[in-house]
Amino acid sequence: MGGPRAVPDEVAGPGPRLSAAGERVTRQRLLIAESLTAAGEQLSAQELYDRLRPDHPDIGRATVFRVLEALVSAGVARRLERSGHVYAYVACEPEHHHHLVCTGCGRVEEIGERLIARLTGGVARQHGFTIDDATLDFYGRCARCLADDR
Repeated sequence: MGGPRAVPDEVAGPGPRLSAAGERVTRQRLLIAESLTAAGEQLSAQELYDRLRPDHPDIGRATVFRVLEALVSAGVARRLERSGHVYAYVACEPEHHHHLVCTGCGRVEEIGERLIARLTGGVARQHGFTIDDATLDFYGRCARCLADDR
């Protein structure tokens, strides 16, 4: 499937993870990966560019877009869809996982493969299908946003 390339779990930082995935490690890629990780939330390419631009006026908008896609390819980040078919990006841990995405505040929480394994195993058995990769993102409202609505 067209998912991120497998990278060993022990390769933790963005530089080694990019390298292990066969991607070039450049100053701009590291800057963007580290900025996305530091943000701790999902950001569109434009939002990330706007945050980087004041301290890094030499970085181009197209570079941010291209690097984010390289980070997704390497498994360093995941592309999420916002309403209006706008993409946002979130930094990801190296192990395979899925996401809970709050449509209220934008918070993203990683959920481990163990929670999804029963579902994918059942689908594979029922359909006689071998699953090589799966991405599953749940969109809804987090407990904090639900409490704020009351």
